[in-house]
Amino acid sequence: MEIRVQSIKFDADQKLLDFVEKKLARLEKFYDEITGVDVALSLLPDHNNKNVKVQVNIPGNTIVVEKNAKTFEDAVVDCADILKDKLVRVKEKRA
Repeated sequence: MEIRVQSIKFDADQKLLDFVEKKLARLEKFYDEITGVDVALSLLPDHNNKNVKVQVNIPGNTIVVEKNAKTFEDAVVDCADILKDKLVRVKEKRA
């Protein structure tokens, strides 16, 4: 499973990139046919100004989750939790 991280209008430090990879690599436990994960990190002008958009590619489908939070880490954790639930549901439907 390939995880591609894109930081929009800023440079993400290695610590943040490692955190994103670590959290999203766990998704493979819940659905083993993930072909790729695209992550977009961006800054917004409002109070919860960190935006994370995660797109998970699976055969025949794409699951997209977008969250805003005070920190990128919080938003990534929120996205990972939602994606876990969605992937479990997709897997149950296919079984």
